[in-house]
Amino acid sequence: MPIRLRLCSGGMTIELRHLRAFLVIAEEGNITRAAARLRLSQPALSRTLRQLEDHLGGRLVDRSTHHLELTAEGRTFRDKATAALAAVDTALDARSLRSWPLRLGHPWAALGDHTIALLRRWDETHPDVPLHLLRIDDRTAGLTQGRVDAALLRGTVPAAGLRTELLVSEERVAVMSADSPLAALPQVTLADLAAHRIALNTVSGTTTMDLWPAAARPAGTLEVTNTDEWLMAIAAGRAVGISTTATPGNHTHPSLVFRPLVDAPPVPVVLAWREGPGHPAVPDLLALSREVLADGTAGQRAGSPTPPPVE
Repeated sequence: MPIRLRLCSGGMTIELRHLRAFLVIAEEGNITRAAARLRLSQPALSRTLRQLEDHLGGRLVDRSTHHLELTAEGRTFRDKATAALAAVDTALDARSLRSWPLRLGHPWAALGDHTIALLRRWDETHPDVPLHLLRIDDRTAGLTQGRVDAALLRGTVPAAGLRTELLVSEERVAVMSADSPLAALPQVTLADLAAHRIALNTVSGTTTMDLWPAAARPAGTLEVTNTDEWLMAIAAGRAVGISTTATPGNHTHPSLVFRPLVDAPPVPVVLAWREGPGHPAVPDLLALSREVLADGTAGQRAGSPTPPPVE
């Protein structure tokens, strides 16, 4: 039996099938292919889309070209529909009756050197709530799509409908191949890097050309879409990169060298989650993250000074 979401719109009933149909249309970019994938006739799928648009009072799809494009409203609704369906699928998963895992996403580095401590402490203090750490190559680590319940994110988080709490700020480091001339320097400046091609993770990275003054920006960039591609490009000497102090401990490689980048602003690390009802253990995760970071900072103060990151 289909699950129906009864919405006040002249007696029309919107069902989950409307959301699923829209997401397939958005993915395929073509009504004919979407209809075939859903095993519907093209007129039936077009009618389903029109019902959804009528209810929402706006156009979700631009039909003026052969390849369908989502409107601005359609792109916003895509994330909402994805999150809604993910929440329903989670709620109807029979395994969730026995336990409700807390899914923590991150695009790279998680909580840096404190990640293992966070996982161990969580297992000790919350044995009935499994904490699943998921790396997802996405600006919000799958949070806006409902793939995770909370996310550890770096830099500015522009997505609407999210709450964020600052956990810590990390200093930046320059990353280069071991045979790069920059490796001979004890520390690096933005001006030093400007003479080299810069590797940019356009999906989840925190580095943009705005780090440099407009008149002194690097001449070339190498765009990649995930952390693995970024690391390999730098290790192969095709570009240099900028990251934070969380990276050396999580991504060691004999062909990589890390040096402090002394004139770039630090990068904020936040815990983010969606506004509204969510996993009840998110406040516990926030509190424990702060506790683990505080204990780690206290431990560093008690011991010898932490040396700068090196190869």
